[in-house]
Amino acid sequence: MKLSIIIVSWNTCDLLEKCLHSIQRDLVGSMAEVFVIDNNSNDNTVEMITEIFPRVRLIANKSNDGFAKANNQGIKEATGDYVLFLNPDTELFPDTISKSIEFMASHPDCGVMGPQMLYGDGKLQPSVRRFPTVWPVFLMLIKAPKFFKNIKSINNYLATDFDYNKEQVVDQVMGAYMMTKMEVLNKTGLLDEKFFIWFEEVDLCLRVRKAGYKIIYNPEVKIIHHGGKSFAQQKTINKQKMFFKSAWLYFVKNGFTKPKIKN
Repeated sequence: MKLSIIIVSWNTCDLLEKCLHSIQRDLVGSMAEVFVIDNNSNDNTVEMITEIFPRVRLIANKSNDGFAKANNQGIKEATGDYVLFLNPDTELFPDTISKSIEFMASHPDCGVMGPQMLYGDGKLQPSVRRFPTVWPVFLMLIKAPKFFKNIKSINNYLATDFDYNKEQVVDQVMGAYMMTKMEVLNKTGLLDEKFFIWFEEVDLCLRVRKAGYKIIYNPEVKIIHHGGKSFAQQKTINKQKMFFKSAWLYFVKNGFTKPKIKN
């Protein structure tokens, strides 16, 4: 099997159906397997997959134990040389997967590739950040940007100066679409399941960099990302708590300052 696609879903039935249709259109003639790990949705996601996409390998969890753990369930079953972590609120273009695999195959030093992401209206969606340090994350947690514009440390963290028209080596890419190689995951290990949601992909990107690989943003690969539809269902206070917990776990594990990477 050439490619294993892993999608974690939670109450995004309609968007997931669009996502899976776009994968089907893109996978014509490709050797790929698609996993959907559903975290106990109550919106007919399981029934929809069973009826419309019988070839999808469905893992229906009885509880929601988080994004990282569900992705790991898929990785453990995957047999592909390449692994694509994909959000259910995305749609692929007809050449998204083929271009991704071609890029990874021609860049043996690339451990993770991220695409150019577009909102549903076609506008560019920021998807690259630098590795976090505690100060800008703290300022974001207390909503400082609402009162002060152009905070230098936040702009640096969010990479507001990034040129999205240019292929570049970066610190991290958004986890909505991350293509990697099974050989890379064999070296870095699986996603850290202490992260329920948020920062698990940042932690993985850091481990990929430390393992000697590059994280590369590739604007030639494009997807539509509707963005945050699962957690839009959560109350703001709950999202803030989860973000704070994940950020704290990341800093305790990896340090409160920018990591030093030799390669």
